[in-house]
Amino acid sequence: VMVVRGTYKSREGKIIGCFRKKFVIHVERLTREKVTGAQVHVGIPASNVVITKLKLDKDRKAKLEAKSKNKAAAKKEDATMSNVD
Repeated sequence: VMVVRGTYKSREGKIIGCFRKKFVIHVERLTREKVTGAQVHVGIPASNVVITKLKLDKDRKAKLEAKSKNKAAAKKEDATMSNVD
């Protein structure tokens, strides 16, 4: 992913963690140093990043194809119902 907003703008890296409860993701190489000297990952809101490369395996690809097929069927159904008065 590539960060497009905020302090870490234009930085790239892989997603290493996704926290749905906090609405943030952790990106590789985006860390800050705590007062104790420990390195911690910075939480980046998911809306502030752009996916640059998607890891697709067989199952994920099948899921995306099924989803697009259902969307096309729903759109076709909406078009046929729009002609009914």
